[in-house]
Amino acid sequence: MGADQKEKKKACINLIRAGIFGAVAGDALGVPVEFTSRAERKADPVTDMRGYGTHSQPKGTWSDDSSMALATMDSMIRQKGIRCDDIMEKFKGWLLHGDYTPYGKVFDVGITCRKAIGNYKSGCDATMCGGDREDDNGNGSLMRIMPVSLYESIRHEDWEENEQHSVMDDVASDIHDVSSLTHRHPRSRMACMIYTAICHEMIQNKGGSLQEVLQAAVDRVLNFYANAGEAQAWADEAFLEEIRSDHFRRLRDLDAFRKLPEEEISSGGYVLHTLEAAIWCLLQTDSYRDCVLRAVNLGDDTDTTGAVTGGLAGLWYGYDEIPQEWLDVIASREWIDSMCEQFAEARVL
Repeated sequence: MGADQKEKKKACINLIRAGIFGAVAGDALGVPVEFTSRAERKADPVTDMRGYGTHSQPKGTWSDDSSMALATMDSMIRQKGIRCDDIMEKFKGWLLHGDYTPYGKVFDVGITCRKAIGNYKSGCDATMCGGDREDDNGNGSLMRIMPVSLYESIRHEDWEENEQHSVMDDVASDIHDVSSLTHRHPRSRMACMIYTAICHEMIQNKGGSLQEVLQAAVDRVLNFYANAGEAQAWADEAFLEEIRSDHFRRLRDLDAFRKLPEEEISSGGYVLHTLEAAIWCLLQTDSYRDCVLRAVNLGDDTDTTGAVTGGLAGLWYGYDEIPQEWLDVIASREWIDSMCEQFAEARVL
């Protein structure tokens, strides 16, 4: 391997580390204070890794968010790509046997994710297991999408369309399928697609500001859905209805969105609230540390808000900007690091 190839490989591994450890560290910051209110966080703000609290877990412990993301990444390493049935097998091993957990035991699982895995155990096709009702739009697919977002962002440098082929169609098909394992409603799938587009814009960014990068990603995805037609195998009226209903309205103008006061940013388990909170925190801060702390101190679903925000902040600021003292206490850090290297080396990308 030549020097240039070695440098390229090293850069790829660090990019993967930035996204994965960015999310895991954000998750671990949020675990001890999950379900606490914003008022409680203002009275006792999180400023560093802490232990115990809500789930009585040691400092540096990550939750179901990271477990399901790591299960997804392990499947992609072993299958050298996306195999939805295999990902669901890994999810089943996580829920039933504690695979992909810090200490061999599941201590947190969402209702919708548990139900989807139950559907799979009962023989349901993997991509039909997720709930598709309006009230199934929790953040359980968004919280684990980072490995697939990295896959789609690194291997496809250019998402531009041409008459022969649309890369975005391929990306949407993959993202929709992986989201649908647990969350099949179009809104959840669209949120995962926006998150992936943000990852792509950050990775392939040629010098734009953070706000420009975020806006470009949001605009690209919403325009993509608005212009979908019969040629897209995945498209149906439900996606257009999401656009017409304007659920993503606040993200269409990020200059106005970043000026919203904290009181107008929600941080519960609804997928759009989590996506909005992540983008808002990115726009309010200028470092990885400040960004994820801002996210966790919003309260409520702190581990997922921390994980979703942390993954993007990691990509934008880089792996070296994740505080070393946080990385040092991450449970099973060496194993996660090894998986990041395998992900780059398995020719997945």
